[in-house]
Amino acid sequence: MTTTDLAIKSIQYRKKILKYILGAKAGHTGGSLSATDILNVLYNEVLNVSPGNFTSPDRDRYVQSKGHCVEALYVVLADKGFFPETDLETLCKYQSHYIGHPTRKIKGVEQNTGALGHGLPICVGMAIAGKKDKKDYRVFTLMGDGELPEGSNWEAALSAAHYKLDNLCAIVDKNGMQITATTSQVMNTDPLDEKWKAFGWAVREVDGNDVAALKDAFAALPFEKGKPSLIIAKTVKGKGVSFMENQLKWHHGVPNAEQYEQAQKELDEKMKQVES
Repeated sequence: MTTTDLAIKSIQYRKKILKYILGAKAGHTGGSLSATDILNVLYNEVLNVSPGNFTSPDRDRYVQSKGHCVEALYVVLADKGFFPETDLETLCKYQSHYIGHPTRKIKGVEQNTGALGHGLPICVGMAIAGKKDKKDYRVFTLMGDGELPEGSNWEAALSAAHYKLDNLCAIVDKNGMQITATTSQVMNTDPLDEKWKAFGWAVREVDGNDVAALKDAFAALPFEKGKPSLIIAKTVKGKGVSFMENQLKWHHGVPNAEQYEQAQKELDEKMKQVES
């Protein structure tokens, strides 16, 4: 896809994320919107995974460690044909499989996630298996900066470097906010780049809401032979909707009808600007 095509996709995804969160009357709006561009580039440019090869041992693996932002993942998986988009009309409804965290009952989801700090350890295991089986597949995980204080992440980081897992890429959605406050107020983990380098990772920082910058970063993988790669993706929580951006209340805020209409108008205006 061209950069313009990807930018258009991101806007379409954001419109749909808001639509299904409104219908469900539940969801993690801010984080889903901040991660949209990352998922867009991963699934449309990077991952060797599709409905047709999802059971193949040679497919790439993606695990969404920040599982609470599942709305973005569901919208992208529907767009890629893993299931009919109409399924998302049941999001968070009684007896629906489309719940508020990823579950393997949904086609296209590799692992159940939601308990933070689990995605990276799982991916380390997948990457080790790939090395042992002499497979060419790659493993990706998306973490939130608010889950980094979990000790399991750092145990996994040590293991990934020890086993020279250059088939592994972790992405941190660094929007600087979590449920109660900024990440620096709750548990400061900066400087992230120096910490991960000290743990033996090759690190790059990128604008996580810039599809062209993300595309270039993923194209450069692995950043160093024999080292796992970390992308620190600096994003804006609630990206794309002015009154949601950098606002803590939108961590799991749900728009009312008026707010939804305003958000859609803003995104429609952005679409016109991109297409012009």
